[in-house]
Amino acid sequence: MIEIIAPALIIGLILTAVAGPLGSFIVWGRMSYFGDTLAHSALLGVAMGLFLSLDPMIGVIAVTVMVAILLSALQKQRSISSDALLGIVAHGTLALGLVLVSLKEGIRVDLLGLLFGDLLAVTYQDTLWVGACAVIVGIITKVIWNPLLNILLNSELAHAEGIAVDRVRMIYMICLALLVAIGMKVVGALLITALLIIPPAGARRIASTPEQMALLASIIGMVSIALGMFASLQWDTPAGPSIVLSACLLFSLSLLFGQRSSSE
Repeated sequence: MIEIIAPALIIGLILTAVAGPLGSFIVWGRMSYFGDTLAHSALLGVAMGLFLSLDPMIGVIAVTVMVAILLSALQKQRSISSDALLGIVAHGTLALGLVLVSLKEGIRVDLLGLLFGDLLAVTYQDTLWVGACAVIVGIITKVIWNPLLNILLNSELAHAEGIAVDRVRMIYMICLALLVAIGMKVVGALLITALLIIPPAGARRIASTPEQMALLASIIGMVSIALGMFASLQWDTPAGPSIVLSACLLFSLSLLFGQRSSSE
C-alpha cells in the first residue's frame, strides 16, 4: 500500500511547499473566493479537454490560466463588485463544463475524482511534470515576493515606486491558476483551495513576519498531506477530505497555541 500512495504523497508535499507562500497572499488579501473560482473553472478545463479529445490536464491548465487573466482584467472595472464578478465566473464556468460534457457522446467523467481527488490515479510519471510546474511557480513566486508585499501594503505607493502593479498581480494569479490545475490530481477541484487557505491561516496565528508565515504555512500543509495520506491508508477514507481535515486539525491547534502565546 505504501507504494500506491507514494507518488501522491510526493506530489502533495511538492504542492504544499509552493502553496504556503501563494496561499499567504490569499489570506492577507482576503481572496479566498478567487481560489474557489479557479477551482470551478478547472472543471470546465476537464470538460474542454475531453470535448476536444485532448489530455484533460492540458484543458485544465489552459482554462484556469485564461480565467485568471480574464479576472485580472475584469477586476479593473467598477460597474460590478468583485464578489459578484467572481460568483458569475465561478458558476458560469462550472455550468458550461457540465453542458459540454453532456453534449459529447461516450464521455464518462468521474466527478467524485475531479471534485475530491483520485489517489490511485497518481503515478510516478505525474511527479515529474507536477514537480517541474511547482518549481517554475516557486521560482516566479520568489521573484515577485517583495513587489507583491508592497502592493498588498499600499498599491498606490507601490505604483509610485515603479512597480508594475497590474503585471505583478496577473503573474500572481497565473501562478495560482497553475497550482490549482496541478493540485486537482491529488485533492480535487473543491479541496485544492482549502490547502491554499487553511495552512496560511494557521501559520498566521504563530508567525511574526511574512516570511515566517509563508514557511510555516508550507510546513503545516506538508504535515497535513502526510497525516491525511496516513489516515486514508489506515482507515480507507478519501484522500482529499482526509488531508483537508488534517489541515483543519492543525489550524485548531494553532488557535490554541496562538492564544497561549498572546497571553504570555
